[in-house]
Amino acid sequence: MRALPSFARTKPAAVTAVVSAALAAGLLAVTPASAGAAGVRIHDVQGSTRLSPLAGKAVAGVPGIVTGVRTSGSKGFWFQDPHPDADPATSEGVFVFTGSAPTVAVGDAVTVSGTVDEYIPGGAASGNQSVTEIGKPSVTVVSSGNPLPAATVINSRDVPGTFAPAGDKAAGGSINGLTLRPTKYALDRYESLEGMNVRIGTSRVTGATDSYGELWVTVKPDERPTPRGGTLYNGYSSQNTGRLMVQSLAPATAGSFPVANVGDSLTGTTEGPLDYNQFAGTYTVAARQLGTVKAGRTKPEVTRKQRKDELAVATYNVENLDPTDPQSKFDKLAAGIVDHLSSPDIVAVEEIQDNDGAKNDGVVASDVTVGKFIDAIVAAGGPHYAWRSIDPVDQADGGEPGGNIRQGYLYNPDRVGFTSRPGGTATNATGVTSQGGRAALTYSPGRVDPANPAWKDSRKPLAGEFTFQGRKVFLVANHFASKGGDQAIDSQYQPPARSSETARHEQAKAVNAFVKKIRSVQPDAEVVVLGDLNDFEFSDTAKILTGGKALSATAYSLPANERYSYVFEGNSQILDQILVSPSVRDYQLDIVHINAEFADQNSDHDPSVLRFRP
Repeated sequence: MRALPSFARTKPAAVTAVVSAALAAGLLAVTPASAGAAGVRIHDVQGSTRLSPLAGKAVAGVPGIVTGVRTSGSKGFWFQDPHPDADPATSEGVFVFTGSAPTVAVGDAVTVSGTVDEYIPGGAASGNQSVTEIGKPSVTVVSSGNPLPAATVINSRDVPGTFAPAGDKAAGGSINGLTLRPTKYALDRYESLEGMNVRIGTSRVTGATDSYGELWVTVKPDERPTPRGGTLYNGYSSQNTGRLMVQSLAPATAGSFPVANVGDSLTGTTEGPLDYNQFAGTYTVAARQLGTVKAGRTKPEVTRKQRKDELAVATYNVENLDPTDPQSKFDKLAAGIVDHLSSPDIVAVEEIQDNDGAKNDGVVASDVTVGKFIDAIVAAGGPHYAWRSIDPVDQADGGEPGGNIRQGYLYNPDRVGFTSRPGGTATNATGVTSQGGRAALTYSPGRVDPANPAWKDSRKPLAGEFTFQGRKVFLVANHFASKGGDQAIDSQYQPPARSSETARHEQAKAVNAFVKKIRSVQPDAEVVVLGDLNDFEFSDTAKILTGGKALSATAYSLPANERYSYVFEGNSQILDQILVSPSVRDYQLDIVHINAEFADQNSDHDPSVLRFRP
């Protein structure tokens, strides 16, 4: 447990006494040499790396002006030395962890005694960078109502285009101990301002307001823009250096934080201490003053209706849908299917939960969930879809504990036929056989290689055999292992470790092998592999999945700046993909942006639809 602080606020006294105290604390400068030269200053605490040279040591009488107070979460305050040194690598601000609500106010001149700590938000296992702070503090308020140190402006000219240095191999790839080079690396620039009062001007919103009162902006308006106002993440070296999270220092209350969508602008001045956020693992403006949201032109998209001879196949992650969700969620998801996706012929749906949601009681059936969803689609004017899926073994497929998420197929029986071959269960694998020289599944629907260790605590692919206007089409619906556990882009480890992709690589091998089985029986078989792959179109997962030219990624048919279905930490990126075998030609892919860019979301994923003539 961290120790609670002791505070001492000065009593009213003669002006001369206050001035004398301020001079003694180094808060008033008569000459440059008089500014507490013999004492420890904040830049001495911060040092020129991410780790304080005084870590673990006691400091006394460190002077500064309070620039921000946090009364929730990790309680404390930031203060800043109004007399900076000449080293651009050393920050002049630092956080003081009080543990309980601090009793100082913005503008107070204070001296702080305590122990210098290196705190890793989220714990060492998170890989997050270390935050220098002063703990177990004793704080003396010298005076109040002082002007704040001028805010450092962060803009496109100020932040380097190179993201981060390579980590120190001797330190396991960590950059924490490297000397900061703020004119060369973006992460070093932000770190050199850790705890300092900073300001951003009018900035484009690249990540919509979330339920935690956070949004993302970019201070670089020309950095990989998408047509709809986001910032594209299209490679592991394309981290986008201008991204910053914005939070408010005011206590979160309903309606207190501005609601913004991707493509809006945060106008005017946003100013406050530069923090490093625990949950996102990223630099954050902890705003005392928030700008105003100016609405952009981003609207939910509508795709065109498929033509009579076109098969429309979609994928949609509906984010833990279960009967305990409000009817409004079912209705909005249904409107997405009918009004925005134009009622595709087949929808591979991910994250359908069992009939009592996250209640962990052994229930695995999902007929109530699916029935409620289909009814909502009909009420929205859509077709009465049929459903095919396989219930998982209880607690064997990962996701929210007790929820038993699975993927399945909604299909319009007026347009599409489903070839049912019974026998598929949660644990036995569908195979591929030859019927008159054409490929056929032994079980339809059937799971793909469910005993493979690659699928431990993860969703197993679901294969199905469909017919459209006399042509057979094989679909494989997927929901690969999540990226949970990967180190953040802003991690202290550079490049950050992507430990979760090990499972996805093995999963991709299993699906690739299954597609090759189909094509070994029927080389011209039309196969569509789709779903939430939890990985990028440029990733090794995608390369393994398409290996041997078994499949191709339809995302590459889109312009580069339109390849995204998800927005994470201000980066627009692909997680949901549709891949096809070589016989599927002349297709049209549309990623229909109705969720990920908006504060009001029905899911955190955008659906995608592929239209082609089998």
